[in-house]
Amino acid sequence: MSAPRPRSLGVDPATGKEAFVVARPGGFLEALADVYALETAAVLVAVVKAVLEAGEASDVELAALVRPLHAALEECVGMMAVNGEE
Repeated sequence: MSAPRPRSLGVDPATGKEAFVVARPGGFLEALADVYALETAAVLVAVVKAVLEAGEASDVELAALVRPLHAALEECVGMMAVNGEE
């Protein structure tokens, strides 16, 4: 079993600060974090697709997408790993 990791629940619109939680496996907060991660990944995929389809982005602009793509992929793989342990 892997160590619990902080999971984002989103950004508080009033303060602009991101809320994190270390959730109990299978719990309500973990489900909320999963939904937020999947929604975030879906939006990122749409943005990257639009940028690639436009075909006018510079190498620097494309490189700026690598970190958020990696973070989203890592979060999704982490969710799959936790679900595989259950």
